[in-house]
Amino acid sequence: MSSPEASFDPRVRQLLDEVASASPTPGGGAVAALAAAMAAALVSMVGRRSSASWAAAGGAVAQAELLRGQLEQLARENARAYDDALRRLREARQSAGAIDARDVSLEAVLARAAEPPLRIAEAAADVAALAELAASEGDQSARADAAAAALLAHAGAAAAANLIAVNLTAGPDDPRVLRATQLADAARESALRALGP
Repeated sequence: MSSPEASFDPRVRQLLDEVASASPTPGGGAVAALAAAMAAALVSMVGRRSSASWAAAGGAVAQAELLRGQLEQLARENARAYDDALRRLREARQSAGAIDARDVSLEAVLARAAEPPLRIAEAAADVAALAELAASEGDQSARADAAAAALLAHAGAAAAANLIAVNLTAGPDDPRVLRATQLADAARESALRALGP
């Protein structure tokens, strides 16, 4: 077992400093993915602590670890896609003096930039549902950790949905915006159920 001091090594501080810098990346999308990845890690911990009392704990741990890996990768993908979108927007401003939202290549860049946040919302909603299950079926001494995981996963899904709505040039009826909103709502419902009565 590691000590609490060892758990907060300089890499955590370095990551927080990167997020707090003036650079636009890593931004909200990467942080949303990392919040949901931390939630998945909490679900793994609850599953491992529940192995004696929860028959499906091993499966829950495996699923949580898969989601955690996906979310870590999505944090990187989101940062790259957002960097690409910002670069393209700068180029458009420099070459034309103004951005034409109807520019097909610009639309394509923005659509690509929306893909990672949508996948973040999907994975975060899955983590929230898994955390709800862990809160219900896992060792009850770890229920608060499972509920914390569900809340973090909801936050990740909601943040990703917001980024999609804000960053797309489409309106609120765009299917990606609607899908992300549905995922965030599902994650919220899982978190509420994980909190219990």
